[in-house]
Amino acid sequence: MKRILALAALVAPLAFAPLAFGADDPDATFYKKAAEGGLFEVDTGNQAEKSSNNQQVKDFGAMLVKDHTAANDKLKALAASKNISLPSSASVGEMAEKAKLDVLTGDTYDKSFISTQIKAHRQTIALFKKEIATGQDADAKAFAEATLPTLRKHLKAAESIAASQGNGKT
Repeated sequence: MKRILALAALVAPLAFAPLAFGADDPDATFYKKAAEGGLFEVDTGNQAEKSSNNQQVKDFGAMLVKDHTAANDKLKALAASKNISLPSSASVGEMAEKAKLDVLTGDTYDKSFISTQIKAHRQTIALFKKEIATGQDADAKAFAEATLPTLRKHLKAAESIAASQGNGKT
């Protein structure tokens, strides 16, 4: 019993650690995930421009690079103005997705890339909608609102490419 109480006394302060670290910025998760996702989109967009033989996929990749680079730059400036550190690379899961694409070629690459983009953009749209609905940081919410139409445009373009590939069930 004494061991349990001693352990509880040691662990109890840790239960409140996330509150202490996130108390000043409840939107920290949004900043982190938005930055990671943006970096992933630029990386995979560059990859598509080099790896695909399909001009439609190459053009989509170029659009991702252009649009997400611009959004990443805005997010970096916003975060810097608030002394928020952003990640310098995509998440481990996103890097694993890119690594899977690295070994594919031809139509298999194109279909997998577009499927990955549909999934990623659906998740990112959900993240941005959540920030708009529940975020506390007015600047982060404004960034999400301004960026959401571009994300929706990307999703629509990816779904259109998937349909043209006969890959409509994504």
